[in-house]
Amino acid sequence: MDKMLFSENMKLADLISANHNLILMLPRFGIPLGFGERSVARVCAAYDVPVDFFLLVCNVYTFDAYLPNRETLQSIDMRLLVPYLHASHQYYLRHLPYLGRLLDGMASKVDKRYGNMLRHFFAGYKNEVEEHFDYEEQVVFPYIERLRIASENGETLPESYHIHDYAEAHDNIEDKLSDLTQIIFKYLPGNVSPEDSIDVVFDIFQLSADLNKHALIEDRILVPYVEMLEAKRA
Repeated sequence: MDKMLFSENMKLADLISANHNLILMLPRFGIPLGFGERSVARVCAAYDVPVDFFLLVCNVYTFDAYLPNRETLQSIDMRLLVPYLHASHQYYLRHLPYLGRLLDGMASKVDKRYGNMLRHFFAGYKNEVEEHFDYEEQVVFPYIERLRIASENGETLPESYHIHDYAEAHDNIEDKLSDLTQIIFKYLPGNVSPEDSIDVVFDIFQLSADLNKHALIEDRILVPYVEMLEAKRA
């Protein structure tokens, strides 16, 4: 598996060409376009991004079969883990109103009952996402940062919270986007223009795929990494 993973000597442009969806991640690392022919290592150094962490996220995001082992996670500089996840949350929270406007435009052109169903479903989904992210921002991320800093300083941090509590309650918020597309597929009246419906469905697919990768990063990086920090505390 390691032979197919991205490496720091690759040109960043080649990495993005291999998986164009990775372009969504660059702003979350504070990396703008215009990196020319520079390698991944050089671009990361220019923006103070740990190259090993950048590659870890890119590899998890790209290769479905890639599951980083304990030794890999232990060797990586994780100081940008929480900032990266926070930046991802901000992207989703900014994007949801845009999707809401697309759906509202569609809802205004169909039967009132169907339009209200679309609006109600999306409003409920948006509230669920906001609550999900708020819990992570207010509880989970501060906990992880306290653990990380304590571990780096060789300190023991007494905590009653455990990442297992988070993993147990971690729901897949992208699943309801699939439900939304099914509603559109099955019940969308024929008087809605194909352009409008395709724009909405394509946007939902893109957002759902990105949220799925976000969940993978949490499951394959965040949870096992924090479990290792907690093991040091025990």
